[in-house]
Amino acid sequence: MNLNGKVALVTGASSGIGAATARKLAANGIKVGLAARRVDRLQALAEEIRTGGGEALAIEMDVTDSASVNAGVAALTQAFGTVDILVNNAGLMPISDYDSFKTDEWHRMVDVNIKGVLNATAAVLPVLIAKNGGHIVNLSSIAGRKVFKGLGVYCATKFAVAAISDGLRMEVGPKYGIRVTCLQPGAVESELFEHISDSGYRAQMEDLKGQLTFLKAEDIADTALFALQAPAHLDVAELFVLPTSQGW
Repeated sequence: MNLNGKVALVTGASSGIGAATARKLAANGIKVGLAARRVDRLQALAEEIRTGGGEALAIEMDVTDSASVNAGVAALTQAFGTVDILVNNAGLMPISDYDSFKTDEWHRMVDVNIKGVLNATAAVLPVLIAKNGGHIVNLSSIAGRKVFKGLGVYCATKFAVAAISDGLRMEVGPKYGIRVTCLQPGAVESELFEHISDSGYRAQMEDLKGQLTFLKAEDIADTALFALQAPAHLDVAELFVLPTSQGW
């Protein structure tokens, strides 16, 4: 599919997979709405994209706040006329055992990882329905396929993203020609480790970097682009992507 001139909204675009995906989309002729809370980073990325000949708009957005999401989508449509692609990337991954009772982290993960996906989807979907087409890409994880110790709540949120994606695909594909893709990365270098407040698990994750060749954020951006570029009659519904050296 020719993506030149399409408009995409990327959440969590201030770093990691979100920023890499925004760069990749812009390099392929897509006008990009960069959404996150860290506006300074978004503005720097938008300027980088513009300098490279692309088009980008920095949008301050808190995906847990539906009013903030709706305002961001309105700003994007006002700037570029429409939205064709939504990349639900914003997410958190603190790790701790249940008996550590880090309940604030549990609730924050549910708010960002699940409600954030639903808020952004609810804001963009009416635009896609009205044009009878579009593409929603949701970032799940290997943790949306398997459960790991210390990651029980995170896994639950990513299993939810996978379920949301498949249910949405079954509903909006036949009705409106809207494609839905669920990406499930394995180990990827990102800022997610910075969300780990448990020192033991933080050390374990740092040790893991010496055991595996982690994927780069750009690898996931390439994967998203692959799904987006597929012919309109073909929906790449799910992609499980992980390092060759990752045996679990």
